[in-house]
Amino acid sequence: MKKHHKLAQELLTKLGQEHVLRFVDRLDAAQQDALFAQIASLDAHTLSRMRKTLEQRSDTALHDELPEPAPVISLSAAERIAALSRGEELLAAGMVGVVLVAGGQGSRLGFDGPKGVYPVGPLSGASLFEIHARKILALENKYRISIPLYIMTSAANDAATRAFFEEHNYFGRDRANTVFFSQGMWPALTKDGRLILDAPGHIFESPDGHGGLLAALKKHALFEDMRQRGVTTLFYFQVDNPLVNVADPVFLGVHAGNFSEFSIKVCAKRDADEGLGNVVLQESGSRRMLEYSELTVAQKSACDESGRLRYYFGSPAIHVFDRVFMEQQAEQDLPLHVANKKVPYCDEAGRLVQPDTPNACKFEKFIFDVLPRAQRSVSLEFDRADEFSPLKNASGTDSAETCRRDMLLKWARWLEECGIKVPRHDEDGAPAVALEIDPCYALGPEDLMANLPSGFTISGDTLLSAETAG
Repeated sequence: MKKHHKLAQELLTKLGQEHVLRFVDRLDAAQQDALFAQIASLDAHTLSRMRKTLEQRSDTALHDELPEPAPVISLSAAERIAALSRGEELLAAGMVGVVLVAGGQGSRLGFDGPKGVYPVGPLSGASLFEIHARKILALENKYRISIPLYIMTSAANDAATRAFFEEHNYFGRDRANTVFFSQGMWPALTKDGRLILDAPGHIFESPDGHGGLLAALKKHALFEDMRQRGVTTLFYFQVDNPLVNVADPVFLGVHAGNFSEFSIKVCAKRDADEGLGNVVLQESGSRRMLEYSELTVAQKSACDESGRLRYYFGSPAIHVFDRVFMEQQAEQDLPLHVANKKVPYCDEAGRLVQPDTPNACKFEKFIFDVLPRAQRSVSLEFDRADEFSPLKNASGTDSAETCRRDMLLKWARWLEECGIKVPRHDEDGAPAVALEIDPCYALGPEDLMANLPSGFTISGDTLLSAETAG
C-alpha cells in the first residue's frame, strides 16, 4: 500500500468515516490516487465542527425578542462632499483594492457558464464581468492609478472565468492587476454526520460560502500581495449586481472618516419579504447581521411608530473592509451555517441516486459573521434605484429583464440631469428607446456632462462608449 493511501485510511479511521472506501477495490490506480488525495485534503478540525454543529442544531433560528436596528448614516450634501474628498484621496493614493465574489454558475438563469459571463448590456450585450471591469478601468483612468481586482471563483467556474478574461483581453485593464483565486470546497454530511460519495471514487463537495473569502485570501497569500501593493482598504461586492457603484469614493470616504473596520451599504427593502439581511445592535453594543430567515412572517412585516417597516433597511452585500481587520479575522473560525439540500449519492451498489427530497446538510460560512468582531462599523444608506438590481432569476423579479429596465432608468436620469430629453412611454414613464452608457464614457452625470458633444439629443437607441467620448 502506498504511504499516502495508508495515511488517508488512518485519517478516515480517526474521523469515523471508513465507509468512504467501500468501493475502493473497483477503482483503477488513477481513481484510487484521486480519492486518497481528496481524503488527505479533508480538514479534521472543520469536519469535527460540522458534526458538532449538527448535534447542537435547533430546527429553528427564529427569535421571540428582536434586537434594535442599527443606526444608519444618511449624508447631507455637505457631508457627501467631505466623504467624496476623503474617498478620492484613498483612491488617488492607490490604497484601494476591489474584491469581487464570483463563484456562482448561471444555472438559475438558464445559462451555461459562470454567472459573470452572462450578457446583460442592453445594447452592447456586455457581460457582468465586463461592466464591473470597465468601471474599475474608468477609475484607474480618472485617478491615474492601478486598482487590483481580486476575483473569487469556485472549482466549478475558475477555469472558465480565467479563459473569459483572457479571451476579452481583460476588458482593457492590465492583466497584472486582475488576480483570480478559488474559494474552498467543503463536503456535505448526512444528518447523522457521514460523508457522502457522489461517485464510487469521489466525495461530494460544494463551495464553502462567501465567508470562505477569508481562508482563500490567506491560503493564496493575497494579504501579502495587498500589503506589497499598498492596499489598506477593500471594496467588496457580488457579481450579480450590474448597477453597483464599484469602489464608490463617497462610501470609501465614510468608511475612512469613521475609522470603520467593516462598513455596509444598506437600502430600503422592496417589501417585507425581500431576502436581505438586516444590521442590528446586540446588547454589547456591537452589530450583527440578522438574516431574513431568522424572522417570522409577522416579524418581517412589523412596523415602527411611524408606520415604516421595523427592519426597513436591508444589506445587498456591498461592503468596505479594513485590510488589517480582514487579516486578523482570517486567523479565526467563522460560524457554520447549515442548509438541508438534495445531494446526489451512491447507493450500496455504487449507483448514483438523485434524491427527490433533502437528504443531506451543506455547510457555508458567511462574510458578515465577522461584523460583531469589528471595533467600529457603520451602515450607509443608498438609493437602490441607482445601485442595486440583482440578476438572480430567469424571469420575473430580479431577472435580466428587470436589470436592463433599471439600467435604462438610471442612464435616463443621468441624461435628464444633463438637460437631455429622453423619450418615454406615456403609460409607465419608462424610456421609449434603448440606452447604454459605457462606464469608461461616464461613471455618473458629472462625467456625462463633460463628455456629451454640443447639441446632443436622444431620438433612438443610443450607445455612448469610450470610443465616442469627446
